[in-house]
Amino acid sequence: MQIHLFDIDVPGKITFQESKTLSPGDSFSTFDTPYCRVGLGICYDMRFAELAQIYTQRGCQLLVYPGAFNLTTGPAHWELLQRGRAVDNQVYVATASPARDDKASYVAWGHSTVVNPCHQSGDRSRSGALPTPSFITLGGEVLAKAGTEETIVYSDIDLKKLAEIRQQIPIFRQKRSDLYAVEMKKS
Repeated sequence: MQIHLFDIDVPGKITFQESKTLSPGDSFSTFDTPYCRVGLGICYDMRFAELAQIYTQRGCQLLVYPGAFNLTTGPAHWELLQRGRAVDNQVYVATASPARDDKASYVAWGHSTVVNPCHQSGDRSRSGALPTPSFITLGGEVLAKAGTEETIVYSDIDLKKLAEIRQQIPIFRQKRSDLYAVEMKKS
């Protein structure tokens, strides 16, 4: 269930209030697969970094966000938020969006995506100019991405590579719990 409701007002562009018809969820959604633990957020939940942090603390290696960003927020934030959640939490992020239907009353941005927490090539910078040491990775690589049309997106998720990244850059062991914390209030 969606935890955060999309109530926004962007003057001259869009006003939207999910709270007029929906109630917010009050629990975390995780589930185990034969491969890894998955955390589920719905659409607007992707904007809340703390939710992704809690899912990572609960052992998730993949975060999934079905969502329908619109033509205002989609181009500006859809991919950026996915890449941010992946890098900040050292997890894979997958999003599923409806295909764009320009005749619908609500037009979705589309662009279902799978994002890696690291850049898989690891041997060159994005510019190709300088070699990158093997322990340093560039983050938030888009592994697969749909356009606006109806399609199925596939991508391999390399959990061994994820474990290597977490070992090389051990952000979870280095968090300063003596100074700050992100914690669940309810389970």
